[in-house]
Amino acid sequence: MLDRFRMGAAALVAALSLAPAARAEELTVGTLASGTVRWELDTIQHYGLDKAEGFDLKITELAGNPATQIALAGGEVDAIVSDWLWVAQQRAEGKNYVFIPFSTAVGALLVPQDSPAQTLADLKGKKIGIAGGPVDKSWLILRAYARQETGEDLATVTEQVFGAPPMIYEAGLSGEVDGVINFWNFLAKMKVHGMRELITVAEAATALGLDPATPLLGYVMDDELVQEKPELAAALKRASRAAKDLLLTDDAAWQRLRPIMNAEDDAEFAALREGWRQGVPADAPVDEANAAKVFALMVELGGEELLGKVKELPEGVFYKGD
Repeated sequence: MLDRFRMGAAALVAALSLAPAARAEELTVGTLASGTVRWELDTIQHYGLDKAEGFDLKITELAGNPATQIALAGGEVDAIVSDWLWVAQQRAEGKNYVFIPFSTAVGALLVPQDSPAQTLADLKGKKIGIAGGPVDKSWLILRAYARQETGEDLATVTEQVFGAPPMIYEAGLSGEVDGVINFWNFLAKMKVHGMRELITVAEAATALGLDPATPLLGYVMDDELVQEKPELAAALKRASRAAKDLLLTDDAAWQRLRPIMNAEDDAEFAALREGWRQGVPADAPVDEANAAKVFALMVELGGEELLGKVKELPEGVFYKGD
């Protein structure tokens, strides 16, 4: 009898050892194949920062920002990266998304190194290239700043050329336009190639009484998923922070990312690395009072084209877990 018991126990132990381990919860993030968001996601995967937090990060590559938003709405992905103004608009329309801070990176207005312009007032009658369209957030903040400082609206005293970031990049370097507002990574490379900052969006925001430390971009998740699986949202936030802490201090981690950074030389690579680091937000809750000020300015200048019919910052935009 004892021998049969021992044989049965041994068989049970053997069966348990062969049983598959419980699968980690999967979390799928939709992103652009060549976007700067990919740098952080790749870091999370490579160093197992997702596994350390108990989930398995999956990346779905999508063709553009509208495609990421559609994928989130359709449940094809669990999270995307977008700005909290879009989240606010979606909440006002009944789609309850929440925002987990990702980056404070904002742009600047660049001019050629030899440009005589020293202030925005010097661009009166000149041509400005702008990525992101007439309701680009950086453009709106610079318009508000110029109006405060000069009493004139840049939209009426300058000529604007709107286009995709690569087109505006080329227009700036070729001298086709007198000034450029572009996404931060394109601006970083443009400064390497001979353009200088006339004014940063952070400087303009500060002059307007806004706090530029408020993150603009963040991971966006459906609030229903966050409520059903609060540990998953918290785990993503912690893994994101761990990746940021690593990339803030470890140059070797950047060398590993270099093949996907689209840097043509060492100077561009260093500019992209330092620009990304400057955009890392504090590990702290979003200042909602400041966010409300930013929102009011965007409503005033961007109107329905930017935010639809929403006039006030809705409750619940910013993630408060973890």
